[in-house]
Amino acid sequence: MPILLSLLAQNIIQVIDTAFLGRVGEVELGASALAGIIYIAIYTIGFGFSMGAQILIGRRNGEKNFDKIGEIVIQGILFLLVPAILLIAAFKLGLTESLMKLFKSENVSDAVSDYLDWRVYGFVFAFANSTFRAFYIGIARTKVLMTNSVIMAVVNIILDYGLIFGNFGFPEMGIGGAALASVIAEASSTLFFIIYTRKTVDLEKYGFKKITFKWAVVKKVLNISIYMMLQYLLSIVTWMMFFVFIENYLGERSLAVTNIVRSLYTIVTIPSHALGSAVNTMVSNTIGASRQNEVLNLIKRVTFISLFCMLTIIFVMAILPRVMIHIYTNDASLINDTIVPLYVLLTSLPFYAVGTVLFSAVSGTGNTQKALFFEIITLSGYIFYSWFIIVHLRLSVDWAWTTEHVYWAQLMLFSLFYLRSKKWVHKKI
Repeated sequence: MPILLSLLAQNIIQVIDTAFLGRVGEVELGASALAGIIYIAIYTIGFGFSMGAQILIGRRNGEKNFDKIGEIVIQGILFLLVPAILLIAAFKLGLTESLMKLFKSENVSDAVSDYLDWRVYGFVFAFANSTFRAFYIGIARTKVLMTNSVIMAVVNIILDYGLIFGNFGFPEMGIGGAALASVIAEASSTLFFIIYTRKTVDLEKYGFKKITFKWAVVKKVLNISIYMMLQYLLSIVTWMMFFVFIENYLGERSLAVTNIVRSLYTIVTIPSHALGSAVNTMVSNTIGASRQNEVLNLIKRVTFISLFCMLTIIFVMAILPRVMIHIYTNDASLINDTIVPLYVLLTSLPFYAVGTVLFSAVSGTGNTQKALFFEIITLSGYIFYSWFIIVHLRLSVDWAWTTEHVYWAQLMLFSLFYLRSKKWVHKKI
C-alpha cells in the first residue's frame, strides 16, 4: 500500500503536467509525451541498476546480512552519478538535436527540444532517488516512499502552475516550465531522502560506512542489474517508437489523443505496478530466507489481488470515460476522439494486471538474464505489430492501442511457464 500511494503521488506529477500542457495547446500536449518518453528511456539506465540493487538488498535482508546493505546503496549512488553527468553533457553537446530528426512536425520537434533543455538536469537527482527507493523497498520499510512522493508532488504542482503560465511572479515558460518544475521536485525528493536516512536509519546496523568507491560491490550489483538495465531500455525505446510511428504517420491530433490515453494508462496501472514492485522484493526476501516452497503461492495470491484491483478500475473507467478525459482537455472534439482508444486500452488491462506481477516475480528470483530474454522476444513481436498496424496498414489510433494486448499476453505466458518450471529455485546471487 505505501508503494501504491508513493506511485500515485509520483504520477500525479505526470497527470498535472499533462493537464496543464493540455491547456497550453495540442502540440505541447503531444510533445510532452515524446519528451517524457525520451527522458524515461535514459532514466531506465539508473532505474535498471537500482532494481538490481533492490533484488540484492532484498536477498541480504532475507538472509539477515544487514551490514552488507549500506555499501550497496552508497556504491549505487556513486556509480550512477557518473552516467548522469555524462548524459547531461551529451544532451547539451548535440544529442537533443540529433533526436529531433525522429519527428516529422517542426512544431512538435521544437516543443520537445524546449522540454529536454531543462529536463536533463534531473538525471542526477532521479538516479539517486531510484537507489534510495530500492533501499527502502528492499528492507520492507516502504512508508517513507509515500511521504517522499507527496513532497515531490506538491513542489511540482506549485512550480508547474507558476512556471508554465507565469504565475507567482515566475516567468511564463510553457513546456520548458513543466520540465524545470519536475527537476526541482526531484531535487527536493533527494534532499528529503538524505535527511530522513541520516535521522531515522540505524547507519551502523546497515553498514553505511565511509563514502569511498568500491568496484567489487558495483560489479556484484551489475551482474544482476545489467540485464534489467538493457530490459528497461529496450522496453522504453520500443514504447518511444510507438509514439514516433503515431506522430509520423497519424498526425498531431492522434499524438495528442495517444498522450491522454498514455497518461490515464499510467494512473490506472498503479495498483498492479505497486504489487509487481512488492512481489519482486517479497520473492527475493523469501528465497533469501530459504523458503522457496512458499514462493509460488505468494505469487498466486498477489496476482489475484492485482487482477481484482484492475477489474474494479476498469469498471469505473468504463462508466466515466468523459470525466477522466476532461482532466486533460476542454476540447469536446479531442474528448470524443479519445473515448474509443481508451476503451481499447481498458480491454488490455487484465493482461497487464497478471503479466506485470508474474514478470516482476521472474526478476525477483534473481534470474534477470532470463527476464531480459523474455523481454527481447516480446518486444520483437510488439514492434512488428506496431509497424504493421500503424505504418503499413495506416489504421486509426484505436487499432494502434491493441499493441498492449500483444505485449502483455506474450510476457504473461513466458513468465508463467518459467515460474512453473521451478528452474529458479537454486539460483544464487
